[in-house]
Amino acid sequence: MKNKITVIGSLNYDMILKISRMPYKGESFPANGMVASAGGKGANQAVQAAKLGHPTYMVGCVGSDEMGEFLLKTAAKYNVNTEYVRKTSGSSGMAVINNLEDGSVYAVVVKGANYEVSKQDIDSSLPILKESGVCILQNEIPAEIVEYSIKKAKEAGCIVIFNAAPAIEIKEEYLSMVDILVVNEVEAEFYCGEVIDSVDKAVEQIKVMADRLGNSVIVTLGAEGSVVATGGKVEIIPSIKVEAVETTGAGDSYIGAISHCLIEEMDLISACKFATKCSSVTVCRYGAQDSMPTLEEIC
Repeated sequence: MKNKITVIGSLNYDMILKISRMPYKGESFPANGMVASAGGKGANQAVQAAKLGHPTYMVGCVGSDEMGEFLLKTAAKYNVNTEYVRKTSGSSGMAVINNLEDGSVYAVVVKGANYEVSKQDIDSSLPILKESGVCILQNEIPAEIVEYSIKKAKEAGCIVIFNAAPAIEIKEEYLSMVDILVVNEVEAEFYCGEVIDSVDKAVEQIKVMADRLGNSVIVTLGAEGSVVATGGKVEIIPSIKVEAVETTGAGDSYIGAISHCLIEEMDLISACKFATKCSSVTVCRYGAQDSMPTLEEIC
């Protein structure tokens, strides 16, 4: 197994507002505090993979603003290689995240430079894709670039993990190309067309999705854990009960950890159990990338 990991996707500047409740329409509601940190699903997943000890490369775009510089420096601090991150003339992507006292989050994301990622950027990254055992993708870049990236990553011989978040229209032929599809219950509803409001419903629908697409599927269910369909079997993996302070980045920690396990040639069920440990640490700290654990903290 090639030991490098490539992540194609988003880099965002996160502004996390600590609030006791969501404001009402027309209300100016005071926050109890604010934390600024580097984020974006792509960068978060890359950081978690790098923190677990594998050479990790980020492919994407940032703006020519101070936020872009901050995102590049933060990724480098965590040993993510950013030579394939292009600077554009516009502004960087960003997110405003409302963090409630129970740890739940409500986020609004500005696309910014993330929607400047082009096929040329993907073609420029082909040398590192060919050296990578795993490629991770998400939906915070244009859909046509996601589809093109899936095709190129498969041609390069990568195991492709596709975190189809947020849920957008992706042609089924590309969904079938990926090795592992990861969705939460909301995204699963979008792609399977059925309401998923319980673990039993997730088990029922994940079988349908995995059979239809011919790949492995993971449905993450927050505090309820996750459901994994792989090799014709379905397994429920319970969450680890902790006192969560903020859930930003938990899913990204989970996916970055899975990529680590695949490089280590673990089976997918074992990988998901390890990833559950990682995300349980992440939710006990503030910020996405700062909160993600190292290998020493898990083992």
